[in-house]
Amino acid sequence: MRRSDFHYELPEELIAQRPAAERSASRLLHLPATGAPQDLAMRDLPTLLAPGDLLIFNDTRVIPARLFGRKESGGRVEILVERVIDDRELVAQLGFSKTPKPGSKIIVDDDAFTVLGRDDDLFRLRYEGEGSAMTFLERAGRTPLPPYIHHSPDDQDAERYQTLFAKQPGAVAAPTAGLHFDEPLLGALRDRGVNVGTLTLHVGAGTFQPIRVDDLSQHRMHAERYQISATLCDAIAATKAAGRRVVAVGTTVTRALESAAQRGDLAPQSSETRLFITPGFEFRVVDALVTNFHLPESTLLMLVCAFGGKERMLDAYRHAVRQRYRFFSYGDAMLVERPSA
Repeated sequence: MRRSDFHYELPEELIAQRPAAERSASRLLHLPATGAPQDLAMRDLPTLLAPGDLLIFNDTRVIPARLFGRKESGGRVEILVERVIDDRELVAQLGFSKTPKPGSKIIVDDDAFTVLGRDDDLFRLRYEGEGSAMTFLERAGRTPLPPYIHHSPDDQDAERYQTLFAKQPGAVAAPTAGLHFDEPLLGALRDRGVNVGTLTLHVGAGTFQPIRVDDLSQHRMHAERYQISATLCDAIAATKAAGRRVVAVGTTVTRALESAAQRGDLAPQSSETRLFITPGFEFRVVDALVTNFHLPESTLLMLVCAFGGKERMLDAYRHAVRQRYRFFSYGDAMLVERPSA
């Protein structure tokens, strides 16, 4: 498969720059297992799920992962943290005019990071200030909005670029399908008899990195950490036994669940995944998917094409463009059901 096989035309004005006035006020494109797409609203979701279905959210919390500093020589450096390794060390993407050398320092406010080395396009840094690197990020960092959102982060972003489930700090991008859920919608789902579970996958900045090769077999995913509890595994097993559906809220949940099931039955675990899901992948856990609209030629679009069928999904995207849906992180959503065999 080629990267270019997953291209679609998107007018720039359809890229949402701000969230909807209310979380659940977004539109919802429903792709049933058979039949034509349906143009609905996010608040219609409870009518599309059945009592006993299990809706699974990612409870990762976005950290203020963007920093602006300078080299000791005075050159500007932008730091986008990919993940925090421990109290002192982290891995980050750096924006610079000249590559910093190992042992050099990046000054941020009155503190410093030492460049330890480089792994491909990521740099290992050591925080040299007092306290922990995470504490420094919480104090000095900014919300890491995606590159296609063109305003500087503000108080609205600090609230709306987190889901209501955000609890475990460590992501540098939001699990955006979860952004559509507010308390009234969750209440309606509970009233419908839909069950809710959570897992953790810390979304890395690699989610926004373009694929740089056309031959997809040559692409290597960035690692992302995930954790799945015994409680969730038991809930999934009970849901399957009752003949109900496991509904993943987002590609991150899908990737965590399918990564955990690669060696057989789903089991509780804490691990890392580099799983690259493309058409032809055999899904073992997820039966339906709530997801936002994704960038052309992106790994996330490839995942949803694997789940829903490549031509079916690209046709749905073209439909969404014609109907003027809002795209990407602050955009509208889809409910994709697995196509009938």
